Amino acid sequence: MLLRTIWLSLDPYMRGRMSDGPSYAAPVPIGGVMEGGTVSEVIASNNPAFAKGDIVLSRAGWQTHAVSDGKGLNKIDPKLGSISTAVGVLGMPGMTAYTGLLDIGKPQAGETVVVAAASGAVGSAVGQIAKIKGARAIGIAGGKDKCDYVRNELGFDDCLDHRDPELAAKLKQACPKGIDVYFENVGGAVFEAVFPLLNAFARMPVCGLIAEYNNFGETSPKWAGKMMRAVLTKRLTIRGFIVSDFAARHGDFLRDMSQWVREGKVKHKEFVTEGLDSAPAAFMGLLKGANFGKQLVRVGPDKA
Repeated sequence: MLLRTIWLSLDPYMRGRMSDGPSYAAPVPIGGVMEGGTVSEVIASNNPAFAKGDIVLSRAGWQTHAVSDGKGLNKIDPKLGSISTAVGVLGMPGMTAYTGLLDIGKPQAGETVVVAAASGAVGSAVGQIAKIKGARAIGIAGGKDKCDYVRNELGFDDCLDHRDPELAAKLKQACPKGIDVYFENVGGAVFEAVFPLLNAFARMPVCGLIAEYNNFGETSPKWAGKMMRAVLTKRLTIRGFIVSDFAARHGDFLRDMSQWVREGKVKHKEFVTEGLDSAPAAFMGLLKGANFGKQLVRVGPDKA
Protein backbone atom coordinates (compact mmCIF):
# COMPACT_ATOMS: atom_id res chain seq x y z
CA MET A 1 0.00 0.00 0.00
CA LEU A 2 1.09 3.56 -0.69
CA LEU A 3 0.86 6.11 2.11
CA ARG A 4 0.78 9.89 1.79
CA THR A 5 2.01 11.76 4.86
CA ILE A 6 -0.38 14.33 6.31
CA TRP A 7 1.18 15.04 9.70
CA LEU A 8 4.74 14.42 10.89
CA SER A 9 5.38 14.41 14.62
CA LEU A 10 8.63 15.93 15.88
CA ASP A 11 9.77 14.66 19.29
CA PRO A 12 12.94 15.02 21.40
CA TYR A 13 13.77 11.28 21.23
CA MET A 14 14.74 11.82 17.58
CA ARG A 15 17.96 13.46 18.74
CA GLY A 16 19.09 10.10 20.12
CA ARG A 17 18.48 8.46 16.75
CA MET A 18 21.14 10.80 15.31
CA SER A 19 23.83 9.46 17.64
CA ASP A 20 25.56 6.09 17.42
CA GLY A 21 26.04 5.67 21.18
CA PRO A 22 24.39 2.83 23.14
CA SER A 23 20.62 3.31 23.36
CA TYR A 24 17.32 1.43 23.45
CA ALA A 25 16.95 1.75 19.67
CA ALA A 26 19.30 1.55 16.70
CA PRO A 27 20.40 4.89 15.21
CA VAL A 28 19.14 6.01 11.82
CA PRO A 29 21.88 5.11 9.32
CA ILE A 30 23.57 7.80 7.26
CA GLY A 31 21.40 8.25 4.19
CA GLY A 32 18.40 6.58 5.84
CA VAL A 33 14.95 8.10 6.26
CA MET A 34 14.77 9.96 9.55
CA GLU A 35 12.58 8.21 12.14
CA GLY A 36 9.22 9.76 13.01
CA GLY A 37 5.58 9.08 13.79
CA THR A 38 3.14 10.12 11.08
CA VAL A 39 -0.53 10.38 10.28
CA SER A 40 -0.97 9.19 6.71
CA GLU A 41 -3.67 8.61 4.09
CA VAL A 42 -3.80 5.34 2.17
CA ILE A 43 -3.85 6.43 -1.47
CA ALA A 44 -3.46 2.97 -3.05
CA SER A 45 -3.83 -0.47 -1.49
CA ASN A 46 -3.31 -4.12 -2.38
CA ASN A 47 -3.82 -5.01 1.29
CA PRO A 48 -7.34 -6.24 2.11
CA ALA A 49 -7.09 -4.87 5.66
CA PHE A 50 -6.75 -1.28 4.43
CA ALA A 51 -8.74 0.64 1.83
CA LYS A 52 -7.94 3.71 -0.21
CA GLY A 53 -8.87 6.74 1.88
CA ASP A 54 -8.15 5.16 5.27
CA ILE A 55 -6.28 7.41 7.70
CA VAL A 56 -3.59 5.52 9.59
CA LEU A 57 -1.03 5.99 12.31
CA SER A 58 2.33 4.96 10.92
CA ARG A 59 6.05 5.44 11.32
CA ALA A 60 6.76 6.63 7.79
CA GLY A 61 9.33 9.15 9.04
CA TRP A 62 10.47 12.35 7.38
CA GLN A 63 9.10 11.77 3.88
CA THR A 64 6.02 12.71 1.88
CA HIS A 65 5.15 9.13 0.81
CA ALA A 66 5.95 5.63 1.99
CA VAL A 67 5.27 2.04 0.90
CA SER A 68 3.97 -0.27 3.63
CA ASP A 69 2.91 -3.90 3.96
CA GLY A 70 0.53 -2.88 6.76
CA LYS A 71 2.63 -4.15 9.68
CA GLY A 72 2.55 -1.79 12.64
CA LEU A 73 -0.16 0.39 11.13
CA ASN A 74 -3.32 1.33 13.00
CA LYS A 75 -6.44 2.96 11.61
CA ILE A 76 -7.29 6.28 13.21
CA ASP A 77 -10.85 6.85 14.39
CA PRO A 78 -11.69 10.50 13.51
CA LYS A 79 -14.51 10.39 16.08
CA LEU A 80 -11.94 10.49 18.91
CA GLY A 81 -10.65 13.90 17.82
CA SER A 82 -8.84 15.67 14.99
CA ILE A 83 -6.49 13.25 13.26
CA SER A 84 -3.42 15.22 14.37
CA THR A 85 -4.12 14.20 17.99
CA ALA A 86 -3.10 10.63 17.05
CA VAL A 87 0.52 11.81 17.31
CA GLY A 88 -0.23 14.22 20.16
CA VAL A 89 -2.53 14.13 23.15
CA LEU A 90 -4.18 10.87 22.02
CA GLY A 91 -0.90 9.38 20.79
CA MET A 92 2.61 8.70 22.00
CA PRO A 93 3.10 11.96 23.96
CA GLY A 94 -0.23 11.62 25.74
CA MET A 95 0.40 7.98 26.57
CA THR A 96 3.90 8.85 27.82
CA ALA A 97 2.35 11.32 30.26
CA TYR A 98 -0.45 8.93 31.27
CA THR A 99 1.64 5.82 31.92
CA GLY A 100 4.70 7.55 33.34
CA LEU A 101 2.68 9.56 35.83
CA LEU A 102 0.10 6.96 36.83
CA ASP A 103 2.17 3.76 36.67
CA ILE A 104 5.48 5.10 38.03
CA GLY A 105 4.66 8.44 39.68
CA LYS A 106 1.46 7.15 41.33
CA PRO A 107 0.29 10.59 42.54
CA GLN A 108 -2.01 10.64 45.55
CA ALA A 109 -4.58 13.29 46.44
CA GLY A 110 -2.89 16.22 48.17
CA GLU A 111 0.63 15.37 46.98
CA THR A 112 2.78 17.80 44.99
CA VAL A 113 3.70 16.91 41.41
CA VAL A 114 6.32 18.94 39.54
CA VAL A 115 6.84 18.67 35.79
CA ALA A 116 9.36 20.41 33.56
CA ALA A 117 8.61 21.49 29.97
CA ALA A 118 5.09 21.99 31.30
CA SER A 119 3.72 23.67 28.17
CA GLY A 120 4.92 20.85 25.89
CA ALA A 121 3.01 17.86 24.61
CA VAL A 122 3.99 15.53 27.46
CA GLY A 123 4.37 17.97 30.35
CA SER A 124 1.05 19.71 29.79
CA ALA A 125 -0.78 16.38 29.99
CA VAL A 126 1.15 15.29 33.09
CA GLY A 127 0.06 18.30 35.11
CA GLN A 128 -3.56 18.10 34.03
CA ILE A 129 -3.77 14.39 34.87
CA ALA A 130 -2.19 15.15 38.25
CA LYS A 131 -4.97 17.68 38.89
CA ILE A 132 -7.62 15.13 37.87
CA LYS A 133 -6.14 12.78 40.49
CA GLY A 134 -6.37 15.43 43.21
CA ALA A 135 -2.68 16.39 43.41
CA ARG A 136 -1.09 19.85 43.28
CA ALA A 137 0.60 20.51 39.94
CA ILE A 138 3.60 22.82 39.65
CA GLY A 139 4.99 23.41 36.17
CA ILE A 140 8.32 24.70 34.95
CA ALA A 141 8.46 26.24 31.47
CA GLY A 142 10.48 28.73 29.41
CA GLY A 143 9.20 32.29 29.44
CA LYS A 144 6.27 34.32 30.74
CA ASP A 145 3.83 33.40 27.93
CA LYS A 146 4.29 29.67 28.47
CA CYS A 147 4.03 30.00 32.24
CA ASP A 148 0.85 32.10 31.94
CA TYR A 149 -0.67 29.48 29.62
CA VAL A 150 0.21 26.62 31.96
CA ARG A 151 -1.20 28.44 34.97
CA ASN A 152 -4.26 30.13 33.47
CA GLU A 153 -5.32 27.83 30.62
CA LEU A 154 -4.21 24.41 31.82
CA GLY A 155 -5.08 25.01 35.48
CA PHE A 156 -1.73 24.18 37.13
CA ASP A 157 -1.40 25.55 40.66
CA ASP A 158 1.72 27.47 39.63
CA CYS A 159 4.34 27.61 36.88
CA LEU A 160 7.89 28.90 37.13
CA ASP A 161 10.24 30.17 34.43
CA HIS A 162 13.32 27.95 34.16
CA ARG A 163 15.28 30.99 32.95
CA ASP A 164 14.67 32.83 36.22
CA PRO A 165 17.95 33.03 38.19
CA GLU A 166 15.84 32.62 41.34
CA LEU A 167 14.27 29.36 40.12
CA ALA A 168 15.49 27.23 43.03
CA ALA A 169 14.22 29.67 45.68
CA LYS A 170 10.87 30.21 43.95
CA LEU A 171 10.39 26.47 43.47
CA LYS A 172 10.94 25.91 47.18
CA GLN A 173 8.35 28.59 47.91
CA ALA A 174 5.86 26.99 45.50
CA CYS A 175 6.37 23.58 47.11
CA PRO A 176 6.21 24.28 50.87
CA LYS A 177 5.59 20.60 51.64
CA GLY A 178 8.32 19.37 49.29
CA ILE A 179 7.91 17.38 46.07
CA ASP A 180 6.37 13.91 45.97
CA VAL A 181 6.53 13.27 42.20
CA TYR A 182 8.91 14.86 39.71
CA PHE A 183 8.21 13.97 36.08
CA GLU A 184 11.62 14.32 34.44
CA ASN A 185 11.95 15.16 30.77
CA VAL A 186 14.55 17.94 30.85
CA GLY A 187 17.46 17.37 33.24
CA GLY A 188 20.14 20.03 33.60
CA ALA A 189 19.56 23.06 35.82
CA VAL A 190 15.87 22.23 36.35
CA PHE A 191 16.77 18.86 37.84
CA GLU A 192 19.33 20.52 40.12
CA ALA A 193 16.63 22.89 41.44
CA VAL A 194 14.12 20.08 41.99
CA PHE A 195 16.29 17.41 43.56
CA PRO A 196 16.89 18.94 47.03
CA LEU A 197 13.12 19.33 47.48
CA LEU A 198 12.21 15.68 46.89
CA ASN A 199 10.44 14.14 49.87
CA ALA A 200 11.18 10.73 51.34
CA PHE A 201 9.76 8.02 49.07
CA ALA A 202 9.33 10.49 46.19
CA ARG A 203 8.93 9.02 42.72
CA MET A 204 10.67 10.26 39.59
CA PRO A 205 9.59 8.89 36.20
CA VAL A 206 12.29 9.74 33.64
CA CYS A 207 11.17 9.89 30.01
CA GLY A 208 13.71 12.35 28.62
CA LEU A 209 16.68 14.63 29.28
CA ILE A 210 16.38 17.26 26.56
CA ALA A 211 18.89 19.60 28.23
CA GLU A 212 21.55 16.88 27.95
CA TYR A 213 21.01 15.69 24.38
CA ASN A 214 23.70 17.91 22.85
CA ASN A 215 26.06 17.52 25.81
CA PHE A 216 28.88 15.22 24.76
CA GLY A 217 30.89 15.43 28.01
CA GLU A 218 31.59 12.07 29.62
CA THR A 219 32.49 13.25 33.14
CA SER A 220 30.10 12.76 36.05
CA PRO A 221 28.47 16.01 37.26
CA LYS A 222 29.75 17.44 40.54
CA TRP A 223 26.49 16.63 42.32
CA ALA A 224 26.39 12.93 41.34
CA GLY A 225 27.72 11.70 44.70
CA LYS A 226 25.24 13.77 46.72
CA MET A 227 22.44 12.58 44.45
CA MET A 228 23.20 8.92 45.06
CA ARG A 229 23.37 9.51 48.81
CA ALA A 230 19.94 11.15 48.71
CA VAL A 231 18.55 8.27 46.63
CA LEU A 232 19.58 6.00 49.49
CA THR A 233 18.63 8.10 52.52
CA LYS A 234 15.31 9.33 51.10
CA ARG A 235 14.48 5.92 49.53
CA LEU A 236 13.75 7.57 46.20
CA THR A 237 12.35 5.73 43.21
CA ILE A 238 13.93 6.89 39.95
CA ARG A 239 12.79 4.90 36.93
CA GLY A 240 13.52 5.53 33.29
CA PHE A 241 10.91 4.30 30.86
CA ILE A 242 9.98 4.08 27.20
CA VAL A 243 6.30 4.39 26.38
CA SER A 244 6.33 0.98 24.69
CA ASP A 245 7.04 -0.57 28.13
CA PHE A 246 3.36 0.04 28.84
CA ALA A 247 1.88 -1.16 25.55
CA ALA A 248 -0.68 -3.24 27.46
CA ARG A 249 -2.12 -0.01 28.88
CA HIS A 250 -2.99 1.50 25.49
CA GLY A 251 -6.69 0.67 25.74
CA ASP A 252 -6.94 2.21 29.21
CA PHE A 253 -5.08 5.31 28.03
CA LEU A 254 -7.25 5.84 24.95
CA ARG A 255 -10.46 5.37 26.95
CA ASP A 256 -9.47 7.76 29.74
CA MET A 257 -7.63 10.41 27.76
CA SER A 258 -10.23 10.71 24.99
CA GLN A 259 -12.90 11.16 27.66
CA TRP A 260 -10.86 13.80 29.50
CA VAL A 261 -10.27 15.68 26.23
CA ARG A 262 -13.99 15.57 25.34
CA GLU A 263 -14.91 16.81 28.82
CA GLY A 264 -12.37 19.63 28.66
CA LYS A 265 -10.39 18.26 31.60
CA VAL A 266 -7.29 17.90 29.42
CA LYS A 267 -6.52 20.72 26.99
CA HIS A 268 -3.79 20.62 24.37
CA LYS A 269 -2.00 23.02 22.06
CA GLU A 270 -0.39 22.34 18.67
CA PHE A 271 2.59 24.19 17.21
CA VAL A 272 2.53 23.67 13.45
CA THR A 273 5.05 24.38 10.73
CA GLU A 274 4.15 23.97 7.05
CA GLY A 275 5.86 21.62 4.59
CA LEU A 276 8.36 18.82 4.99
CA ASP A 277 11.26 21.18 4.29
CA SER A 278 10.43 23.04 7.52
CA ALA A 279 11.16 19.93 9.63
CA PRO A 280 14.92 20.39 10.26
CA ALA A 281 14.63 23.97 11.52
CA ALA A 282 11.51 23.08 13.54
CA PHE A 283 13.34 20.16 15.16
CA MET A 284 16.33 22.31 16.10
CA GLY A 285 13.89 24.82 17.56
CA LEU A 286 12.22 22.05 19.57
CA LEU A 287 15.52 21.17 21.23
CA LYS A 288 15.87 24.84 22.25
CA GLY A 289 12.29 25.15 23.52
CA ALA A 290 11.09 27.35 20.65
CA ASN A 291 7.87 25.36 20.23
CA PHE A 292 4.74 26.19 22.22
CA GLY A 293 2.79 22.94 22.54
CA LYS A 294 3.01 19.76 20.47
CA GLN A 295 5.41 20.24 17.55
CA LEU A 296 3.89 19.11 14.25
CA VAL A 297 4.77 19.46 10.59
CA ARG A 298 1.85 19.62 8.17
CA VAL A 299 3.31 17.68 5.24
CA GLY A 300 0.13 17.60 3.17
CA PRO A 301 -3.63 18.30 3.22
CA ASP A 302 -6.05 16.11 5.16
CA LYS A 303 -7.39 14.63 1.93
CA ALA A 304 -5.56 14.19 -1.36
